[in-house]
Parts: sequence; C-alpha cells; structure tokens
Amino acid sequence: MTSTSTQTSTSLATDPLALIDVDHVRFYVGNAKQAAYFYAHTFGFQIAQVADLTTGSRDEADYLLTQGNIRLLLTTPLTKDHPAAEEIKRYGDGVKDIALTVFDAEKAYKAAIANGAESAQEPRTLSDESGTVTVASIKTYGRVVHTFVSRTGDYDLPSLKKGGKFMPTFAHVDSPVNAYNKANPCGLKFFDHCVGNVELGKMNYWVEWYENVLGFKMFKHFDDADISTEYSALMSKVMASGNHLVKMPINEPAPGKKKSQIQEYLEWHDMTPGCQHLALRTDDELHSVAELRRRGVDFLKLPDTYYDIVWDRVNKTLQDHGHEAVKEDHDRIRELGILVDADDEGYLLQLFTKPLQDRPTLFFEIISRHGSQSFGKGNFKALFEALELEQERRGNL
Repeated sequence: MTSTSTQTSTSLATDPLALIDVDHVRFYVGNAKQAAYFYAHTFGFQIAQVADLTTGSRDEADYLLTQGNIRLLLTTPLTKDHPAAEEIKRYGDGVKDIALTVFDAEKAYKAAIANGAESAQEPRTLSDESGTVTVASIKTYGRVVHTFVSRTGDYDLPSLKKGGKFMPTFAHVDSPVNAYNKANPCGLKFFDHCVGNVELGKMNYWVEWYENVLGFKMFKHFDDADISTEYSALMSKVMASGNHLVKMPINEPAPGKKKSQIQEYLEWHDMTPGCQHLALRTDDELHSVAELRRRGVDFLKLPDTYYDIVWDRVNKTLQDHGHEAVKEDHDRIRELGILVDADDEGYLLQLFTKPLQDRPTLFFEIISRHGSQSFGKGNFKALFEALELEQERRGNL
C-alpha cells in the first residue's frame, strides 16, 4: 500500500497538469471593500487579507475571503485602464478566474499551451523573504481564465490553509465581522463544482477543450430530456479532473417555448459565456441553510407540491440500491425549502440562492452529499419551474 501511494504521488508530481486544489476563485467587482462585507455578513466568510494602496498595490484592491478550504478573491480596479474596469462595465460583478494549485505553474502553463490553450498571462513570480508564488493563466470559455498557481516557502498551500499569507503585497486584517462569524459559523467547507454557461452549440467544443487541454474526462451528461419543463430546457456535461478534485459542468441552452435560464444569463452577460454558479459544500445542509437564511440570503422558493412527492421517489431509490433513508428531519427540510435527490450511491441535499447581484447572472448553490456524486437530476424539473417563476418576475421568460 505504501509502495502504491508513493508511485501515485510520484506520478502526480511528474504530471505538469496534475491539480492539487482549487487555489482560489477571483471575482471582478465594482467595490471590493463593500462586496467583502456582503459576503462576510451574508455567507459567513472571514475577511482574511487585503492588498490595496496601503500595502503597496497601486492598480487594484484585492480582498481575500476564506471559509473552510474556500478562498474567494475580490478584485476592484483602481484605474480606468485596469482590465477589470471594462469587464465590470460589460458584465457586472462576476467570476473572472478559477485558479488551480499545481506543482509548477510554469510547467503547467507550457503543457496547456502545447495542448492548444490560448495564453491569458505568461508566467511571473512574486517573491519576498517569505517565499514565492508563481502564476500563469490560460483563457477558457468567455471572460473566464484558469490561473495555475505554485507556491513555496511560507506561501505554500498547507501554510495558506492555516491562515498564512496569500501572496506578497497582502496583509492580514482584523474585522469585527470575523469574530461574529467564528461564533456563528455557516459551515461551508470547499468548492464542490463550478458551472459555466456557454452559447448554443458550443458545449461540445468546450467539453473537448477540457479533455484536450487539461486532461479532464466527462463525469456526467444531462440532455434536454433530463433538464426541461413545458417552457425551457438546457443541456449539460460535467467535466472532471483526473482525480475528480475539480468538477466543471458546462451548460448550453436548448430550444424551448420560452427563454431558458442559460439564455437569460447570456443576454445579461453581454452574450458572453461565463461562470453561472459556484457550488459550496457543507457537511450539515440544515444548519448551513438555516444560518444563511437567518443572515438574509435569498434562496429560490419551491412549489409546495414538491414535498408531496419527493419522499416516495427518494426513499424508493435509496431502498432499491440498499442505502439507508434520509436521516435529516423531513419537516425541517421542508421548512427550510431544501431539495432532496438520490441515486445508486446515496442521497444529496441542495439549495440555490437567487442571483447575488442585480443582474440575473451569478448565484451560489449550497450542497451536502451523503454518498451521491450526482447533481440532483431528480430536482431539475422543480428547480427549473422555480427559476422560471423568478424569470417571469424579472420580465425575462
């Protein structure tokens, strides 16, 4: 067993595109200082570190938010010439970068370019007496990039997870909201998956891109027969890294009587593909959703009829595959409006927020897995009906 583990570790270390973790997800936002307080107050993040004029950052302000192994980096341009300035004008606040920790960022970048990727930023190393952080970026769908990140010294990933500095020019900060969040945790642990929306006819293109450039494989596939209502539909393919550490579902709209949520997203995102939502994992869905609701998070509302039929479906699936029934309190699940689904591996609990800003684009999913590695296929119809109600309220259905 030790020999096998050593061989696996050696194999990963010699593969330039082997992924260690999701290093961070960077948002471009109009006002990082204010956005930081929104995510801290509503979702329980620590405002951990900042890089701004006071720390020597002259062109942008960056706020690092942490919770569990989730790291959100909020970036605001300080000059009109910063690339984020134009993007915020075109798209509003949203995800710019899904950054990936690797053993050697320069080698990963060169391998991706050799595999057909287009460069977004050539390798550069930031260093001081504490260590180094090397970053290099490639373009993926629409506005989104993947930055490869490798770390040494006190900037290495284990140190970062323990609260170490993110990179040079960053400084730790102390905010009263941090103490409150430690005393009232929301329980969010890590990124479960990151979902991209692309234009009609481009899903398979990006599926092949992830296969060819990053060595991902298809994990799940849903077509318009799986994800549809009377009015709208979408198609989705879930791509996963070789170790299943990073999962990237890719959605495209499908023809329907009315406008799908994917098409609505594109129309409010300058017809440009981008990240639709981030799924955040929790070990205790009921606690996390209850705390988030208490803090004022707006979640999608399901029709009451959902709970009239869900338990028969879920319990039959679990029983057919020899799994125990859902252990969480059924009445509490209904009270909190949580969705439930099951497959041959177990069950999951999930719930989706409404858009996190005024444009109907980016939102969060809160998910807890009890064996199931799927994405709530049994909930798609109920979820779409809830989304369509919100689209209709916005005048976009």
